[in-house]
Parts: sequence; C-alpha cells; structure tokens
Amino acid sequence: MPRVIFYTATTLNGFLADDHDSLDWLFAAPGGEGGDADFQRFLAGIGVLVQGSSTYRWVLEHEDLVAHPEKWPAYYGDRPTWVFSSRVQPVVPGVDIRFASGDVREAWPQIRESAGDRDVWIVGGGDLAGQFADAGLLDEIRVSIAPATLPSGKPLLPRSLGADRLRLIDARQAGAFAELTYAVTGQQR
Repeated sequence: MPRVIFYTATTLNGFLADDHDSLDWLFAAPGGEGGDADFQRFLAGIGVLVQGSSTYRWVLEHEDLVAHPEKWPAYYGDRPTWVFSSRVQPVVPGVDIRFASGDVREAWPQIRESAGDRDVWIVGGGDLAGQFADAGLLDEIRVSIAPATLPSGKPLLPRSLGADRLRLIDARQAGAFAELTYAVTGQQR
C-alpha cells in the first residue's frame, strides 16, 4: 500500500504561504527552488500528487501553465495529480489532472489506485494534509524549514498532532534549509 507523505516547505515561524497564498518567499530563499539529489530520490518514489486548490492555482498562475503546459513535466513529470476543490478550476492541457471535493476518504480508493505501487505526495496545503491526518491516512510529514519568516499567512498544519502521533525519523541540513521528517502514527487504513 502506498505511503501518504506531506512534503512541503515552511517559514521558520510555520507558514506555508503568505496571506495571498503566494510562495514567493520560498523562491527568494537560497535553494528554495528545490531539486537536490534527495528530492529527486523522493520524487522517483511518487506515483501521484495531491494538492489543494490554492496551491494548484498559485502554481498554475505563477508559471502560466495553461498557456505553457510544456512546463508541467519539468516540475511533476507525467504523474496524475488530484486537486481538491469546491470550485471549478482551469485545466492544464495534456496533463492528467483529476478533481475531487468533499471528504478525502471518499476519494482515497481512486487516489491509491492511481498511485500504483508508489507513494502519494501531498504537495499542499496544510489544511488538506490535515484532512488526511484526520482520516488516519497520513503516514509521514517531511518539512523543509526555510531561512525566512512571515508576519502572517497560511499555517503549516492547522491541526493538533502531539508527540503521541509524531515520531522524528530524520533531520538533515539541505543547503540553507533544515529538513525534518516525522512518521505519523495512528493510521486507520
């Protein structure tokens, strides 16, 4: 069964995005564009991506992907992407994008099937990752802490997960970032 991994970056004070859902702060940090060898190994094990509508819209608009769909494979390859949204979203031409709304448990069988024998990457956002945690479907949180702070914004994981549910399994330096990996216990699969 595939693992579900929330792999993201956060500011030092725990924000994924600013108040306008922008990730500009991340790309301003040295190494914020990602792509190191460890990330490439991670990505090789991913069968499907899952993201919320705010993350999807920001990437779509920031990279002008509707007009330039050829950029998509450079970021995500040819993996299917599930987008959770309660609103109609634009589609990147030629890309396998699937939309879902409502409870993540209802979409889980299809997401799991589309992952094949590889893992599921929750790209963002924090609330969506929290919904997977609430459903007992989140296996791992892998967070890169950036050398940046924001006065306010979207929180990393707007849930209460205590030490009884999180076990540190790795810590490393990745350029200017600190990367922490936690196993999440209490899955209900």
